[in-house]
Amino acid sequence: MCDFRALLELSGAPQVHVLLSPPPVIERVEYLFLIIFTVEAFLKVIAYGLLFHPNAYLRNGWNLLDFIIVVVGLFSAILEQATKGDGATPIGGKAAGFDVKALRAFRVLRPLRLVSGVPSLQVVLNSIIKAMVPLLHIALLVLFVIIIYAIIGLELFMGKMHKTCAHEQTGTFTEKKPAPCAPGAYGRTCMHNGTHCKVGWEGPNDGITNFDNFAFAMLTVFQCITMEGWTEVLYWDAMGYELPWVYFVSLVIFGSFFVLNLVLGVLSG
Repeated sequence: MCDFRALLELSGAPQVHVLLSPPPVIERVEYLFLIIFTVEAFLKVIAYGLLFHPNAYLRNGWNLLDFIIVVVGLFSAILEQATKGDGATPIGGKAAGFDVKALRAFRVLRPLRLVSGVPSLQVVLNSIIKAMVPLLHIALLVLFVIIIYAIIGLELFMGKMHKTCAHEQTGTFTEKKPAPCAPGAYGRTCMHNGTHCKVGWEGPNDGITNFDNFAFAMLTVFQCITMEGWTEVLYWDAMGYELPWVYFVSLVIFGSFFVLNLVLGVLSG
């Protein structure tokens, strides 16, 4: 690092000053809010009691969350002030093997304090928490449907999405946006003269959308039940005189219209 700075000075290049600490104004505002939160917690403890009363401060889940945020904020502020005297950076360095900067990650919890002051947000979050167990059951059902259709897709479409139209002589692809093809009447045919259905293409979506193995088959099935580009997958696989379109239509009707809507039913209930 010293050699790099010396080279910058010799070359006359403008030095880049890296901001290692927040602006002083932000630091003061942060400490101001920390003091306000601490005073609020202290007054609530005096008013409701700490733990042993029926309506004590720590017996409420939202108050417990506020208390944890305040304690972590005080702990990180004390350690930051202690490490400044040890030659650490203003944003907190390592003191006795402990990285103070890691405590700043807990500051993302501070916006959750708004929930304790807004009853409507508490209702929404409490509803989501109560619905976790039923949602887990629905998630297992969705996973079961994806696995079943992925296995069927492996049997029907394995290795069938790596052929596309190419020139017979040069071997180059004839389309700017290649699409899967199939020989004869078993899928999309190459209509231009001098072209044929050539093996060796990586596949649609840079080779991600396919049924070559179980993992990619599950990903493709998940794409279809979310109804994101499922019609393209349908036409890539189901064009022709056979009936693989039944696979995709049943997948969308059962997987998307029925199973995924069970999630909304659980949340609304």
